[in-house]
Amino acid sequence: MSEPLFRDPAAPVADRVRDLLARMTLTEKVGQVNQRMYGWDAYERTPEGHRLTDAFRTEVAAFDGMGALYGLQRADPWSGVTAATGIGSADGARVSDAVQRHVVENTRLGIPVLMVEEMPHGHQALDGTVLPVNLAVGATWNPELYGEAAALAAAQLRARGGHVALVSALDLVRDPRWGRTEECFGEDPYLAARFTEALVRGVQGPPGDRIGPDRAAVVLKHFAGQGATVGGRNSAATELGARELHEIHLEAARAGIRAGAAGVMAAYNEFDGVPCAANRDLLTGILRERWGFTGLVMADGLALDRLVRLAGDPVAAGALALRAGTDLSLWDGCFPRLAEAVRRGLVDEGTLDTAAGRVLALKFRLGLFEQPYTGARAAVAAPERLSERLARESLTLLEHDGVTLPFTQQVRTIAVIGPNADSVAGQIGDYTAPRRPGTGVSVLDGIRAAAPEGTEVTYARGSGLVGGDTTGLPEAVALARAADVAVVVLGGSSARESTTRFDSNGAAVVASAQPVEMTCGEGVDLAELSLPAGQSALLDAVAAAGVPVVLVLVQGRPHALPDLTDRTGAVLSAWYPGPWGGRAVADVLFGVAEPSGRLPVSVPRSAAQLPVYYNGKDHTYRGYVDQPATARHPFGHGLSCTTVEYGPPRLSHPSATTADLEAADPDGATADGIATDGVPAGEGTRGGGAGPVSCMVRVANTGGRPVRETVQLYVRRVLGGTSWPRVRELRGFVRVELAPGESTEVTFPVVARTLASVTRSGERAVEPGEFAIETGPSSGRTRAARLTVTAPPAR
Repeated sequence: MSEPLFRDPAAPVADRVRDLLARMTLTEKVGQVNQRMYGWDAYERTPEGHRLTDAFRTEVAAFDGMGALYGLQRADPWSGVTAATGIGSADGARVSDAVQRHVVENTRLGIPVLMVEEMPHGHQALDGTVLPVNLAVGATWNPELYGEAAALAAAQLRARGGHVALVSALDLVRDPRWGRTEECFGEDPYLAARFTEALVRGVQGPPGDRIGPDRAAVVLKHFAGQGATVGGRNSAATELGARELHEIHLEAARAGIRAGAAGVMAAYNEFDGVPCAANRDLLTGILRERWGFTGLVMADGLALDRLVRLAGDPVAAGALALRAGTDLSLWDGCFPRLAEAVRRGLVDEGTLDTAAGRVLALKFRLGLFEQPYTGARAAVAAPERLSERLARESLTLLEHDGVTLPFTQQVRTIAVIGPNADSVAGQIGDYTAPRRPGTGVSVLDGIRAAAPEGTEVTYARGSGLVGGDTTGLPEAVALARAADVAVVVLGGSSARESTTRFDSNGAAVVASAQPVEMTCGEGVDLAELSLPAGQSALLDAVAAAGVPVVLVLVQGRPHALPDLTDRTGAVLSAWYPGPWGGRAVADVLFGVAEPSGRLPVSVPRSAAQLPVYYNGKDHTYRGYVDQPATARHPFGHGLSCTTVEYGPPRLSHPSATTADLEAADPDGATADGIATDGVPAGEGTRGGGAGPVSCMVRVANTGGRPVRETVQLYVRRVLGGTSWPRVRELRGFVRVELAPGESTEVTFPVVARTLASVTRSGERAVEPGEFAIETGPSSGRTRAARLTVTAPPAR
């Protein structure tokens, strides 16, 4: 053969991988399953430009190659990379090509290195466009828009030399005290699955052997159950049973893998006493053998070092993770010693070949052997417009008196008050690079820009973000009394500061006595979800001034809210809306845009009543003696500035057999909610009918303003089955736009996946019984039709 097979782009990827592995030494194979150093240690900035460090050259030489390099372009207080020392957009491709060129030209086989970058809500790099955090994205209930934004963010990452995007998608909010709540799409597995599909398709493009040059490989974080840690504490233990794992915590992963995700990241937590990165039942039994996943599994930062406590030493710990199904390390000291593990007989070299082969296969899929360098590419349009649109659609109106919004021409003086009113840093969330001066629009600036000519906008901070200082209250109250309306902007912040301390894996370490205004983010868990004392006092004082109050919450988790009907005219959750969120908030306040967000997570009354997610088990229970057990605002809730009426749901047939339902569902009940044509099962349509059973509901805008309504379909099993049912479960949604006085009929197909649940065998199936098919504007406001499902007649 005149040309090595692994360089032949026409050969199947599997053949190229086998050919290349046969040429590799044990040391080279170990190098491919490691990403040992931090990318920001691979270069230094000099007056002449960026140069590669001796530490990087030594690392490449140690294994005669490099599997992957994490965070070459990351910038934040943990990495210590600033605008003065880091890699801007103009230099990204050039520096990444310098790294790649050194690896290719100074190793025996010239195998390219994977450039792995964080892309939690945009590329975490200097000049990278920031999107709203995942919790805000979930509030849009618009996966298509998110997929479009994710595609543009991936193109931006790839144009700067990145290849692999690490994106949080699989964690669910089961306890909002957890600091990483902002990284979740919400508390519901169906909603998270729809966004995970959109993410994978947007970042990677259509499923296939190749990932295009304007796309990136996606690694989904975290597999699995990390959102269910005890007490909402980061990296703490979980107490999940197999049923809870399958019903709740695996659905988004199944959807993402079916959409073609290149990889998943093993979570820090354990399942059934075994850490995820060493859990063979999870990584091999479920992920590969049951689901047929062929991509790579990456460990989380330093996670394998934690296995030493189980295995006895780093060599045995690395072997334990490799045997379980972990393919690629992240900074730990265990995988670098896999050659020793092979020589000691702790793991077969064939197992190492399998893991290294998965890393190599991804490099082939990305076309790195044919084109290892980024070179000069046309500039990628920054997704600023999409970031702002996501922010606008995420804004969720929790309470409204029917008159305060939108602001009318009679509003001539607006007092903007609160610690989050003039803070772009407070809007952008964790895992965000430093912003250039002047980038972004705060709520205060957004209101000033949108206010009609002649409107006076005044401002006072009023209180600190944390603590109970009330020295700023008199100024705030004076401004409120002189205004026609007060906009009070409260909440939290995930902004990392130069004074923030960090754990070895990058999680923030924020003690209760530390004067740091970081109340959310990785490592920042709260025991109490109420607004801090200073913020609460500020809201009470402004409300007592007798002026109409609009409360805007900039937050990365749902704060526990008291009854605010006597203090506010409107309550608007802005989540962390990204740099341009101030414009989005102003658009809603002035009626340029209608509030259309819906809660992706339930809002508690207090932390004492947790858990408060809507889809708990349907046991008969009473409320607490001192307060109700229900959420302040339920999952799916969101108001508009008009009135919407729902008719009763109607079924095309009152009964069906399991065979009927399965025949109408091309992929069957065991699928993850994606039909063969790419349309999510249960997704509604405006008008028309589908399947042997359809659920129809008429929705009417009976008010005087236009509305974008999210019509929701829930299923509740009321009789039958082999396990105790949940209260109700989301199984479909459709967003419709209605002009004043307009109505429409929404139709949901009811097929196998709509009604399927996890059986005693651990598989999904439709079991005979009675079902309530419910429709409505939220999980707390539904009307039901009854469907009887029977077994097919015996032949």
